Amino acid sequence: MLAYYLKLALRSFRRNKVLTALMVLAIALGIGAAMTTLTVFHVLSGDPIPHKSGRLFYVQLDPQTREGYQPGEEPEWQLTRFDAEELLRQKKAPRQAMMTGGGAIVEPQSGSSKPFQVGTRYTSADFFPMFDTPFLFGQGWSATEDEAHARVAVISRALNEKLFGGESGVGRELRLDGHALRIVGVLDAWNPRPSFYDVVGSAYDREEEVFVPFSTSRDLVLGRRGSMNCFGREIVNDPTALSAPCSWIQYWVELDSPADAAAFKTYLDNYSEQQRAAGRFERPPNTRLRDVMAWLDFQSVVPGDVRLQMWLAFGFLLVCLVNTVGLLLAKFLRRSGEIGVRRSLGASRRDIFLQCLVEAGTLGLAGGLLGLLFALGGLWAVRQRPSEYAALAQLDGSMLLLTFALALAASVLAGVLPAWRAMQVAPALQLKSQ
Repeated sequence: MLAYYLKLALRSFRRNKVLTALMVLAIALGIGAAMTTLTVFHVLSGDPIPHKSGRLFYVQLDPQTREGYQPGEEPEWQLTRFDAEELLRQKKAPRQAMMTGGGAIVEPQSGSSKPFQVGTRYTSADFFPMFDTPFLFGQGWSATEDEAHARVAVISRALNEKLFGGESGVGRELRLDGHALRIVGVLDAWNPRPSFYDVVGSAYDREEEVFVPFSTSRDLVLGRRGSMNCFGREIVNDPTALSAPCSWIQYWVELDSPADAAAFKTYLDNYSEQQRAAGRFERPPNTRLRDVMAWLDFQSVVPGDVRLQMWLAFGFLLVCLVNTVGLLLAKFLRRSGEIGVRRSLGASRRDIFLQCLVEAGTLGLAGGLLGLLFALGGLWAVRQRPSEYAALAQLDGSMLLLTFALALAASVLAGVLPAWRAMQVAPALQLKSQ
């Protein structure tokens, strides 16, 4: 029966080529606009580490002075170096990592290559198992090497390829800002987008090729970059010093259950109260503990204009569907005589309804195919923009399937009213009028 309805639909399309083309184009334009913006939103709002995002938590404390304090306001987004190192030392979580971003100059061993700039990350040993970083060669450093201020490094696959031609760089020397570091591990391809572990600043254009123990980075005074907020009443000469009242360290913990998260939150409150009693903190305990997705949402990682564009595109799709409803209604009612004959020959209202829906669905599939081409063109246009997330605008398999599913669903929905009106045609009246 379905094959028969498809045959009738194709015959109807050939009889009304202009009207059919208008309906396909209307659906395609709406689907193209909707899928372009939905794909961008999907890429930016996806879970970057879905298998454990609910177990990774970002830590916030409030070391600010009393001036301007308002109960309930958000604490500092980052930690001071003192607090980060103290939390790391107390080790109240199974895994925890302090970190900040930076940049340095790599000096190749080969005399034919010139020194070049790389992005760096200064962190602690748990960074790698916490974030499930894949290793091509070797492994990360240990907590013991953190404490020993060991001159070790983990490098990216791309840097390993550039320096050693793809051969294992483990055990070899890396010259970073004039300092010799021993390579202990080479990461396999790993560059999460967004870079959820550090979204303060930019979440999409970060390229980090060298990872160094935080303690070592301070010994070597390696260059850092990223946001920093200093507060207090004294002039700060060195904002990266241990005792400096400056927040610039990101801090993550891994906790296995909601009960562990609640216990760690209590620990943070108690820690804040202890620091207040010691005279370091002036404000009452004001802590936050957000998992990955909550932290990304708080930081508005998905730009507001992307959300707005998505809703406007779906509004445009709705307008296109309303137009399609009108065109289908006009088309089906023009075939009242044909429908009346079919009814008189024994076709039920259900048969007429299904025939019209199949025709609408076929239009939707054709519109979806053309809409896919429009979406690919729209995504290409997005990638030409200077936005930091532009390169991520790619149509993956799930969005490809969604394109046709949305087109089919939209066209069938648009065809419900015209199909219902068509099945109301009275066969006797139509035959009398012939």
